[in-house]
Amino acid sequence: MTLPRLLLIDDEPALAAFVAKAADMCGYEPVTAADDREFRDKFKDQAPQMVALDLGMPGMDGVELLRFLAEEEFHEPVLIISGFDRRVLDSAFRLGSALGLQMVGPLEKPTRLDSLEAILNKLRPSLVP
Repeated sequence: MTLPRLLLIDDEPALAAFVAKAADMCGYEPVTAADDREFRDKFKDQAPQMVALDLGMPGMDGVELLRFLAEEEFHEPVLIISGFDRRVLDSAFRLGSALGLQMVGPLEKPTRLDSLEAILNKLRPSLVP
């Protein structure tokens, strides 16, 4: 059985590993990217069924990635996981929705495992690789 792919971008290796492990435990194939270029390349090569992204990355921001996903007509779930203020997370969530993206979450850092697992487990049955 093929697992749904979750593409994750985060510049914090510990958080990326945490999210990847949670995704694996919930029945996903995690694919990680540490920067914008790697994310775009893996997005095109891996055809993910879900994306998780951090809004604050060196040299770029998550809003650029939301626009990229909209331009690519990505219609799968997009989860924001970030340490920004809740108002910023909510604004980014609304922007993603306005761009036509299927936004879920958002989750604040530090992310609780039970909150992350709840989202991943809820979405898993609807994601077909």
